Amino acid sequence: MAGKLEGSEELEFSDRPVPRDARMGRLPLTMAWWSVCSAMFYLVVAASLALAYGARNAIIGLVLSVIAYAVVNAVLARHAIRTGLSVSLFSRILLGRTGAAVATLIFFATAIYYAVFEGSVIALALQDYAGLAYPLAAGIVVVYSVALIFGSIQNWLDKFNGVLLPFYVIGLLAAIGLAIAEYGYSDAWLALGPEGGAPAGGWWDCFVAYMGVWVLMMYTYDYARFGKTEDAGFHAGFTFGAPFYAVAFLLNGLAGIFLAASLPTGGAVSEVSVVLALIKLMGLAGLGFVWISQTRINTANYYLAAVNMESFAETTFRLHLPRVVWACVTGVVVYALMMANVFAYILQALAWQGIFVVAWVAVAMTHILTEGRSGADEDRLHSSLAETRGVNAAGLGAWLAGAGAGLVLHVAGGAAASFSAPLTFVVAVAGYALFAGRMRAPAAA
Repeated sequence: MAGKLEGSEELEFSDRPVPRDARMGRLPLTMAWWSVCSAMFYLVVAASLALAYGARNAIIGLVLSVIAYAVVNAVLARHAIRTGLSVSLFSRILLGRTGAAVATLIFFATAIYYAVFEGSVIALALQDYAGLAYPLAAGIVVVYSVALIFGSIQNWLDKFNGVLLPFYVIGLLAAIGLAIAEYGYSDAWLALGPEGGAPAGGWWDCFVAYMGVWVLMMYTYDYARFGKTEDAGFHAGFTFGAPFYAVAFLLNGLAGIFLAASLPTGGAVSEVSVVLALIKLMGLAGLGFVWISQTRINTANYYLAAVNMESFAETTFRLHLPRVVWACVTGVVVYALMMANVFAYILQALAWQGIFVVAWVAVAMTHILTEGRSGADEDRLHSSLAETRGVNAAGLGAWLAGAGAGLVLHVAGGAAASFSAPLTFVVAVAGYALFAGRMRAPAAA
């Protein structure tokens, strides 16, 4: 049956394109991907931006981000569906084997960092509500998160996240309803902002802030490869398009801004403060809502961390181990970071890695838009280790040039830092476009 592989034939295709007969139906892939739309992170980042730049500026930034993400991901999703390639395989073509190894390393490290954040939220919620010691609560979260990704994306994660989706929506609406019932409604949340008023042009800062999580573009590519070619339009427009980001960013963001203005969070707005406020307001139902929201997105974080860790080991060390081993390794690394209290360092690492991710997206977009449909077929047929260059100077050069330009502005700080991600994108696009003609057909090293 198409989209279903049984027993020993069930593969995750980390080192080869997903064959057409292993693709998923529309609804299963949509449900698997829409696990990414629920997270306390989306509520908190919007609330934090509203506090820093004003609620109206944050909302404008959210709307612009929905549009930008929809446009970029429509291109990436169609290419992934046509080729069946993973981020790792596609990176071999864009950057060469060496560059692909670095890109895959950045990808799985970023997924692990997000798994640490989201898992810590659940662990702290368990600690607060049930009185469990944090190491025990974290261990419980890691063990069941690893167990969830033992089942493949084709046969398990779509069902699991499909069942939880309506409960997330109900929980979000219940949180808003109870907040209104307990503290009353006021439109003051639309005026939320810094002392002294919202800065002029704050919407730009809010828009650029969401470029910091363009790793979702790489998430999109790794999920979209399981789509059927006849469903490419549906997935580009709906599954990975504006409706998804209207929920993930805009709906969650509006809820986050409202809750931040309505719930007593002790003055500070963070994932932890919002979670504790929700548990205080909703009790066991609040704990259930937090568990659903964080577990859904962590299925994606753990799955993509394990898949790309496996691909990194295959590309770099020619090391082939079962997927279950990489899932367990991911769990061990996540637990160690949860115990190490390295959040400040992780935040800085994410800021730097985010610039490299924006540069990767820029190179990928330029490659796709300049190669045409026939080029996509070439990509699908020539992504093996034997057929890709050790170093693709054009792609790797554009990637590093874009990232380097962005890092310079990021380190400079101040107003210049708000242009780091956009400059990264522009430089990487321009750099790769200059050499696009050399990228038509990957050659053996």
